[in-house]
Amino acid sequence: MRYDMRYDPLNPDFRANPYPTYAWLREHEPIHRTDAAGIRVVSRYADIAKVLRSPDVSRDIDKSATDFTPEELVMRDARFSRGAAKSMLMLDPPDHTRLRGLVSKAFTPRAIERLRPRVQQLVDEALSTVDSSGEIELIDALAFPVPFEVISDLLAMPTERSEELRNWSQAITLSLEPAATVDELVAAQQAVEQLIGFLIPVIEERRHNLGDDLLSALIAVEEGGERLSLPELISTVALLYIAGHETTVNLIGNSALALCQNPDQRTLWRDRGVALDSNAVDELLRFDGPVQQTIRVPLIDLEVSGGVLPAGERVLTLLGSGNRDGDVFSDPDALHLDREGAARQLAFAQGIHYCLGAALARLEGQVALGTMVRRWEHWELIDEPRWRDRLTIRGVNHLRMSLR
Repeated sequence: MRYDMRYDPLNPDFRANPYPTYAWLREHEPIHRTDAAGIRVVSRYADIAKVLRSPDVSRDIDKSATDFTPEELVMRDARFSRGAAKSMLMLDPPDHTRLRGLVSKAFTPRAIERLRPRVQQLVDEALSTVDSSGEIELIDALAFPVPFEVISDLLAMPTERSEELRNWSQAITLSLEPAATVDELVAAQQAVEQLIGFLIPVIEERRHNLGDDLLSALIAVEEGGERLSLPELISTVALLYIAGHETTVNLIGNSALALCQNPDQRTLWRDRGVALDSNAVDELLRFDGPVQQTIRVPLIDLEVSGGVLPAGERVLTLLGSGNRDGDVFSDPDALHLDREGAARQLAFAQGIHYCLGAALARLEGQVALGTMVRRWEHWELIDEPRWRDRLTIRGVNHLRMSLR
C-alpha cells in the first residue's frame, strides 16, 4: 500500500519499523518533500554524507531556515519563549568551532578509555542479578543505569535524583521529534528549566572546589584566553549529561534485541572474542542505531544525487536509512558483526557535528554487550519488546530476557 511507504511521522506502522519505508524512499523518492511542513527528507547514504559534510549547510535551524509554517512559528515561540541558551549542537562556525574546541580539550579519548574498568564494574554489578534468576529486564537493570552512572561519574554529578533526571531527559528528547506538539515543546522547555536549576548550584560549588572530573576540566579549560561562559557551561553540561546517557541506553537496548534475534551472530562474536568488539558495535549501530535522523539547512542550492536541495529549506537526513543503503553496505538488512566497512555507519553523523561522545558510547556498548555475549550462550525473549514511540531517537524501552 502506497501510504505505508510514505515518510509519515504519525503512522504507527512506520514508527514501529521505519526500514521498509526507508528502502522505498531510497529507490523511488530519494528527496521526499513532506506534505505538512514541506521539509525535504533525504534517504541515500551519499546524499546524507554530502549534506552533513558540506560547509554550505547550517545546523542553526532557527537562524537559517526560511520555510517555517505559521503553525511551526507558534511552536517555536512555545519552545524558545523562556530564552533557553543554545548548545553547540545547534550552532555553526565560528561559535561551534570555539565551543567544540574547548570541550574537546577536556573530553579526550584517553580520558574516556580510563573509564573502562569502571564501566566493566558497573556492567558486572548490573548483570549479577541474572545469575540467580536467569531473567532480566535489560533496560531498567542495565541499559539505563550503567550509562547514567558513567556520565555522572565523568562529570562528578550527584545521582540521588536519577528518576527526575530520566524524566527530564525523556521530555527534552521528545522535543526533537518532527511531530512534536506545542504541549510537548512546552513540557521540554519546563524540563530544561528544571535541569538548569539542578545544574547551576552543582557548577557553582565545583567552581570553588575543582576536582579530577570533566565538569572541573570544562570550568578550567582555556584556549587563546577564551573560556566557557556560565551560560555556555550550563548548556554544554546539560548536553553532555543528556546525550551522554540517552543514546547509549538505546544503543544497548536495540543491540541486545538484535543479538537475541540473531543467535548465529552471538556465536560468531563469542568465538572471535574481544578482537571483534569494536566492529561488532559499529555493525549494531549501523543495523538499528539509536539516532535515526538529524536536520540541516542548506545555505545555497545544494546538488545531490537525488536532485537539488533549495537554500533555506530544512533537510531531514535519515541516518537510519543511509545505514541500510545497499550501494554502501551489501546485504544491508542483515546483521553481520564481522562486516567489512561497518565503521562507515552514520549513527554518529559526520562532519563537524560528528558526535563528541562517540568514543564513550562505543566503549559502553563494547563492555556491556561483549560481557553478555561471553557470559551467556542462550538468550530468549520472555515477552514482546516494547518500543518508545519515537523516530529521532529510536529505542526499546522494555526488554525482558532469559539468559542461560
